[in-house]
Amino acid sequence: MTFLVAGATGTVGRQVVGALRGAGAPVRALTRRPGEAVFGPGVEVVGGDLTDAASLASALDGVAAVHLINFGGDGYAPLENGRELVAMIEAAGVRRVTMLAGWSESTLEPAVRASGLAWTVVAPTEIMANALEWADEVRAGRVERPYGDSRTAMVHEGDIGAVAATALLEDGHAGEEYLLTGPERISLREKIAALGSAVGREVEFVELTADQAREAMRAQGVPEHMIDFQLEVFAEPPVVYNTPNGVVEKVTGRPARTFAQWAEQNATAFR
Repeated sequence: MTFLVAGATGTVGRQVVGALRGAGAPVRALTRRPGEAVFGPGVEVVGGDLTDAASLASALDGVAAVHLINFGGDGYAPLENGRELVAMIEAAGVRRVTMLAGWSESTLEPAVRASGLAWTVVAPTEIMANALEWADEVRAGRVERPYGDSRTAMVHEGDIGAVAATALLEDGHAGEEYLLTGPERISLREKIAALGSAVGREVEFVELTADQAREAMRAQGVPEHMIDFQLEVFAEPPVVYNTPNGVVEKVTGRPARTFAQWAEQNATAFR
């Protein structure tokens, strides 16, 4: 039974591939740039683009379950061909899918929900790997950001991959929409302190005002709508998405990993 993973070279996709391989499952990794993708034994790399359903025909051959993402292309735009994709997936004989949710739905989610597939939505809150954006600043010993006391329940990308793989491998998850959190609500100050501890030196945190942060992001070329989104979300993180809920442990049988654990695992990136 082969498992197809879309977005296989992405932050979460790689973790889904790894979790499936850890369970001994044969994996087919779907990517738009197969020549640049490197995986270990047991992973077949195939080319394809979710924005072009016809490009998936050979990738779906012999596949029993698929992990999907709801965006495509260089701009990560929401998919507009959800019904066509689902029709192809069903016609190929696929029985089970997982969908990685984003902040907003594409045409894919309603098409999958209306299908005859056994589907599971995997909806993470803030992903710990996003902290890699602070790497240059941590190396320089000073991080400047707004909302230092804002708390989120960041989830380890490995835990997201483990939940998705479990839902693909096991019965009992059809129709579930899993909101995934980490095991703690942790502030930005505490995240920076944890990174400092992981690299073995103090990292100064400087709190910016919202206006200062906006100007800094503009100078970096961040689009205005993304600036608005980030400032809004981190000013008052949505409570339901940032309250530890134990779903990772419920699904996988092991506790969700802490940010301190993530920082130790990824310390090299910050040195």
